[in-house]
Amino acid sequence: MAIHPDASVHPSAVIEDGAEIGPGCSIGPFCVVGAEVRLAADVTLKSHVVITGDTQVGSGTVIFSFAVIGEIPQDLKFKGEKAQLVIGARNRIREHVTMNLGTEGGGGVTRVGDDGLFMAGCHIAHDAQVGDRVIIVNSAAVAGHCVIEDDVIIGGLSGLHQWVRVGKGAIVGALSMVTADVMPFGLVQGPRGKLEGLNLVGLKRRGVPRADIHALRAAFQDLAHGEGTFQERATRLGAETDSAHVREMVDFVMGDSDRRFLTPE
Repeated sequence: MAIHPDASVHPSAVIEDGAEIGPGCSIGPFCVVGAEVRLAADVTLKSHVVITGDTQVGSGTVIFSFAVIGEIPQDLKFKGEKAQLVIGARNRIREHVTMNLGTEGGGGVTRVGDDGLFMAGCHIAHDAQVGDRVIIVNSAAVAGHCVIEDDVIIGGLSGLHQWVRVGKGAIVGALSMVTADVMPFGLVQGPRGKLEGLNLVGLKRRGVPRADIHALRAAFQDLAHGEGTFQERATRLGAETDSAHVREMVDFVMGDSDRRFLTPE
């Protein structure tokens, strides 16, 4: 056990031998920190937090009461193999959030980026890859092997089917079940999530230039109503565009996936 002298640990907390607690960390009442856990500088655990498994937590992250971080996957194929959970810096992980270790079949690592907000009761399953500045709203569930790129918002009580990819800057509305890939900057909503347009509000908030927004809107319309198959339309867009944002959309559509795409309505 290595607890930095600048860390604060409540007397009721249980820190197992082997854990590493960095400078400025604050471990609250009745927390349990497992033997393979590594907390970087200035991590805060409120009360009753459980962190276990081979789990790394980046600097400045705050984890709220009753969150369970780094437990084994909810996957019957898991046989105790070596696996990790890697969480980045400055995340806010709220009450009752669960994040699981990876599995051998999925690469062995569940990964969460920086500056995310994970609201009460949401779940990040095994082998998920979550980018930076992602917001997962209350009680949303991200299934195994999902990929969520940067600046994505997943609405409350929504679910992502395993292996689904959600592209950069997309938004999924509340109460949506998403079973197919979501292109970058897409807007998905409805009980069986449908791609209904672009996340224009998110694009404007991030200061995306007006010319790029116009290019994205034109690209979306071409994907929706252009000639040829969806893949043919995407290929044509890639050859014609000079917008970096449209290029991101095309590269995502043309990338490898185990799922079909939600196509523009």
